[in-house]
Amino acid sequence: MPSEAFPVRSLSGSRCASGGVLIRAKAPLRISFAGGGTDLPHYYEKQDGAVLSSTISRYARVTLYLRQDKEVVIRSLDMGRSVHYTLSDGPIYDGVLDLAKAAIQRVGAQFGMDLDIHLEAPKGSGLGGSSALTAAVLGAVASTNGEVYNLYELAELNYDIERIDLNIAGGKQDQYATTFGGFNLLEFRKDRVVVTPLRIDRSVLNDLEAHLLLCYTGKVRPDLGLVDQQIKFYNEGRQDTLRGMKRLSEMAFEMKEALLTGALNRFGEMLHEAYMNKKMMNPHVADGTPAETLYECARNHGVIGGKLLGAGGGGYLLLFCETGRQLEVRQALEAMGGQFTDFAFDGLGLQVWRSQSR
Repeated sequence: MPSEAFPVRSLSGSRCASGGVLIRAKAPLRISFAGGGTDLPHYYEKQDGAVLSSTISRYARVTLYLRQDKEVVIRSLDMGRSVHYTLSDGPIYDGVLDLAKAAIQRVGAQFGMDLDIHLEAPKGSGLGGSSALTAAVLGAVASTNGEVYNLYELAELNYDIERIDLNIAGGKQDQYATTFGGFNLLEFRKDRVVVTPLRIDRSVLNDLEAHLLLCYTGKVRPDLGLVDQQIKFYNEGRQDTLRGMKRLSEMAFEMKEALLTGALNRFGEMLHEAYMNKKMMNPHVADGTPAETLYECARNHGVIGGKLLGAGGGGYLLLFCETGRQLEVRQALEAMGGQFTDFAFDGLGLQVWRSQSR
């Protein structure tokens, strides 16, 4: 819904503070199937990129309590950390809850607030958690000062916060995935992003859920500079990088067609091909990591295809597995330290609402 205005428009500060109205928001995490890496400007500003992704039933959640003063208190329920500053002084970006600070600053909050945040995935998981958290904070804070944004504007604000305000390396897929929600083909062009929602038959989605496993490798992604390495390879004209990226962009469209036609076995096989091309694009994404060892083991126990989510180095593996061999796969990978996470597809993106219950 490209032209849809953001649903929560304006909340009076005095009404929220005196009437006990709370603002809550949640934004879903995502899994990407193909195209990651082609959503970076160094690529899509020269040739179009594309990513196929879906959001899942794990979230970044925010509760905002408006204050009568100009104080800001941010509390992370999962990290056990908190920060405190005044709107007039502004935040200090020191690596502690910087995404929330920057989102509040970017929107131009007019009221003080207590902000509780919770992310249902470890940092560096490869599930787009940073963008989901930023989206939830953006949505909650924007609803307090009368600003009206459409979904594209919210996704671009999210991107600006991460890439410009905080100078975090990465692409643009996560911001759009969490804001729009559902299965989408995301096309990245020099002058715009095009979001195409996919209307996939419910029986196909149910069957896809039945075949997919999400395995945490036991380690978050360390800061290996993988995005910078990928950009360096591309700018140097490394042929494997160029071929891998071109093929990943093409595969986003091919895997979309497989989903729309219900060709799930082919979809699973293409997941493996996408992983091989991701490693061709940047061999450091999995080389010598526990994720690579776990994936090789999974392939030996009935997994048709799969890929490492995120930029690489660690985090979650997405596996497409024969349903009759999933117990075998789980037992084999758990013996090696893998941890499985249940999930379902989520068709909704960013949601913001008022709550009368504290």
